[in-house]
Amino acid sequence: MAAEFFSAEAPVTVEAPQGTPPAAIVRDSEGRVAGYAFSTREVAGSVGYSGRPLDIVAAVTPQGIIAGARIVAHEEPILVIGIPREALAAYVANFRGYDVRAAAALRQVGRLGNGPQAVAGATVTSTVIRDAILRSARAVLRTRSAEASEKPRLDRETLRRLSWPALAAEGALRRLHVNRGEAARLLGVNDDEQEKTFIELWLALATPPAIGESLLGQRLYESELAKLGPEDNVVVIAASGLYSFKGTEWRRSGVFDRIGIVQGEKTIRLRAQDHMQVERLQAPGTPELREIGLFRIAADSGFDPTAAFRLDLALHPVVPPPAPVAPAIASLEYRIPDRYIVSAAGPAAARDEGAAQTLAATPVQPPLWQDIWWARRFEIAGLAVMLVGLAGILIFQRAIVARVRFYYRLRLAYLLLTFIFLGLIANAQLSVVNVLTFFHALLSGFRWELFLLDPMVFLLWGFVAVSMLFWARGVFCGWLCPFGALQELVNALARRLGIRQVEVPFDLHERLWMIKYVIFLVILAVSLNSIMAAFGLAEIEPFKTAITMKFMRDWQFVAYAAALLATGVFIERFFCRYLCPLGAALAIPARMRMFDWLKRYRECGNECHMCARRCTVQAIHPLGQISPNECIYCLKCQANYFDPNVCIHLKKRIERRRVRAEPAVVAASREGGANAP
Repeated sequence: MAAEFFSAEAPVTVEAPQGTPPAAIVRDSEGRVAGYAFSTREVAGSVGYSGRPLDIVAAVTPQGIIAGARIVAHEEPILVIGIPREALAAYVANFRGYDVRAAAALRQVGRLGNGPQAVAGATVTSTVIRDAILRSARAVLRTRSAEASEKPRLDRETLRRLSWPALAAEGALRRLHVNRGEAARLLGVNDDEQEKTFIELWLALATPPAIGESLLGQRLYESELAKLGPEDNVVVIAASGLYSFKGTEWRRSGVFDRIGIVQGEKTIRLRAQDHMQVERLQAPGTPELREIGLFRIAADSGFDPTAAFRLDLALHPVVPPPAPVAPAIASLEYRIPDRYIVSAAGPAAARDEGAAQTLAATPVQPPLWQDIWWARRFEIAGLAVMLVGLAGILIFQRAIVARVRFYYRLRLAYLLLTFIFLGLIANAQLSVVNVLTFFHALLSGFRWELFLLDPMVFLLWGFVAVSMLFWARGVFCGWLCPFGALQELVNALARRLGIRQVEVPFDLHERLWMIKYVIFLVILAVSLNSIMAAFGLAEIEPFKTAITMKFMRDWQFVAYAAALLATGVFIERFFCRYLCPLGAALAIPARMRMFDWLKRYRECGNECHMCARRCTVQAIHPLGQISPNECIYCLKCQANYFDPNVCIHLKKRIERRRVRAEPAVVAASREGGANAP
């Protein structure tokens, strides 16, 4: 298979996999190394979002270019059912030609710069696939390049977080201190405050992540490094004191005239286009700094980061003297410590045992889930606002439902937000597939990072789990399910249009409840034998068709989802009532709730069945009891409870008060008439 990734015009030979991590050398017809073929499962132990094995065979050239990739094994439900095989194959194949070095520091959800876009409807799984390919390719390339090259290079992989004093102690940070007396002598001027600091300047080559991330923080470091070429470098220059190393002339000329990098016979001028202003540095123990600059040094400048260089700082008088004064030069020598240099034998740091242990224990890249959470931070913030708002609605429900018109408008707005934001925008539709994934994760070795890959689903499940202790199953089904919201909105529109509703007799309705429980138990039982077959049965949920893929599927799936919505026009939330396996899974532990905040009158179910007839999912027994297994906590019955225009008990109470008040009113009117003049 690996041979197919290389040109058919020049036959190649694929050797047996070897080394750590294992990879097969691919040689051209002349015996030269054309690339390295590898399995992501063997190199990185890749697993999918579902927690099941994921294996992709790929090849990378010695220059860091993906020669080809093909997925050979996966058990992702979204990819097995719903995503065409051609779309998945095209997505993986489109990594051909991708430079894994250029994207070493930036991983965005759904986008890879000039790389392939995510598979529509499977953004998180696409991210997992992409990460498996790139992480494995970098691991293979890094080890093979180090073995093949005799030229030292910077260690651009090892990550350690160090404090400012630690960086200074090892020489990764170098300091230049000039007091006002020294500056005056160099410039040939007078200064009455000679002991005060003229400038205290710090310099660091921030290309290695151990230095760059320590100083800049992970986010800024990764975002800036992503803009660089694979062999570009960055330096951090920071200073405090009276004097500015930047000056102001650079804003006009585009060149920093006060500083320059000198290496051998070369002088590298730092330009405005390669500069980024940094507000503060992140390393613990960072002193107070007046100005900070991050500068790119392009690879074509001839700069060798493994060799010594110096920073020349041109000093000018802070207060211009009467006669012009030539600038003086203060220099700061710099050489990257050996521990950040990799030779053919490996990192120089590995010479001492303590550093070797650090390298072995430190991951090459931060966890993928952290990047995903950062990339979706705005969606997470929106969800957080929704959940806090919903918690407020449920906690202060009495004050809300007592204002009947306000409650109905609020609920309509929330359902629209759930359908549009959670469903169409964020694709945060929970499914029975999530329940199966969690169940099998408990059986096969639980790993939090698998669930952290989708922050929206993770946060939703967390909120649902907590809310079940207080309000049972209904919080998700009644407020946070995009498909449930769509059903209710469609039915509300149908009622507005005057479409007559079908009322299912309660005896039949109660027996139809069991269907969804049987469906869930069958899916769970089948999953114990074949998780893929269970995912197929889970297609009884139309969530993937209507929400995740927005009806962009084969006609039979679309027809099924449309039929459920059409049935819901006449029977409100038909799918939720009788077929939803996720609702059944949530209903099973529903009786564990700690509180029962839904109020009822003694007359409910005795002489009045108004709430039972108006219940969204017909969860109220004719005798007045509310079934916690079926209630979706929409609070409609509570709005009726406080509405005198609906509740017969309130109507009678008001009538009795009016009758009791009438004799007093009549007597008062008669007394007023008798005393009239």
